[in-house]
Amino acid sequence: MGRLAQTEGLTDVQREILSTVRDFVDKEILPVATELEHRDEYPAQIVEGLKELGIFGLMIPEEYGGLGESLLTYALCVEEISRGWMSVSGIINTHFIVAYMIKQHGTREQKEYFLPRMAAGEVRGAFSMSEPGLGSDVSAITTKGVRDGDEYVLTGQKMWLTNGGTSSLVAVLCRTDEGHPDGTPPHKSMTTFLIEKEPGFGQVKPGLTIPGKIDKMGYKGVDTTELILDGLRVPANRVLGGETGRGFYQMMDGVEVGRVNVAARGCGVAQRAFELGIAYAQQRHTFGKPIAQHQAIQFKLAEMATKVEAAHALMVGAARKKDSGRRNDLEAGMAKYLASEYCKEVVEDAFRIHGGYGFSKEYEIERLYREAPMLLIGEGTAEIQKMIVGRRLLEEYRLQG
Repeated sequence: MGRLAQTEGLTDVQREILSTVRDFVDKEILPVATELEHRDEYPAQIVEGLKELGIFGLMIPEEYGGLGESLLTYALCVEEISRGWMSVSGIINTHFIVAYMIKQHGTREQKEYFLPRMAAGEVRGAFSMSEPGLGSDVSAITTKGVRDGDEYVLTGQKMWLTNGGTSSLVAVLCRTDEGHPDGTPPHKSMTTFLIEKEPGFGQVKPGLTIPGKIDKMGYKGVDTTELILDGLRVPANRVLGGETGRGFYQMMDGVEVGRVNVAARGCGVAQRAFELGIAYAQQRHTFGKPIAQHQAIQFKLAEMATKVEAAHALMVGAARKKDSGRRNDLEAGMAKYLASEYCKEVVEDAFRIHGGYGFSKEYEIERLYREAPMLLIGEGTAEIQKMIVGRRLLEEYRLQG
């Protein structure tokens, strides 16, 4: 193993967890990832293995059957898993965000009901903010929840659900105008609902339809879907935290840790691209010597390695700040932005090193080349990250007087 992307100050437990995950990636994911990805096949056997390792409960407290680990531990595990196949990390990420939101914001009954089964991987989560005409403007959500006795009736259409078909629990952000008079800012009249459903496609319960998988350029294997709500009835005790109007803040808290996750994914994919590039550069000969001995290729490898190291350091810093209990939206935004951009660049450089063979589906770099663009838009585009970072910088450096 090379010396890039090492993390100082880890505990013995953290090192043992990461070593176990890395072995699993090398033995169970890398040998089959490209074949499964080409078939767009859900990695059921890999998911079962991750359940046995306890990965689905990595950050869920021990009192609910989880491992009670930190965001840093989780992010480093995601980095390793993404090095094997980024789609697998997507299956875990949405589950993790929902579990985190329930842990942070749920009622005692919601925590006791959901978290033990989520820790075991028996209940797997998905979360949903986006809509077909929404994009990054979360305040423009039109999906509504209307109170009807002890229930809410949900109507609308949601978009881009990772795990939409395979999940059995979806956290959905809706407008709830009840109790919020006209003129209330949109973000203060949003509510998160915890919707239980059967895995699958079509009408999975009365009023709830998962039409089918969206065909994507990359990020295959994991199912990405729409979600159609047509008079779905949800008990009032499935409002996250038991109080309406708090959904926007709950979702943003989840997305904030999700951005650290996406940064970790970028680090993992970039690290794998570097591994492929430096290996191929030592095997491929031109003009009587390995191309790694040509100065142009050495310059490229040096740039790639520096980007891998820089992205990893920023991701680790963002995770550690969140673990300390401090606000980390600035660091998470920076980490997500840098890691996704550097990932794209490192993958492209590895692709260039492979020459014509990089264009062949027989080579792993072709898969990475199609996966990297998703990181540029997932959990907020690069432009959104720069807006967040810019606003926070102005708060920190505001002129006095």
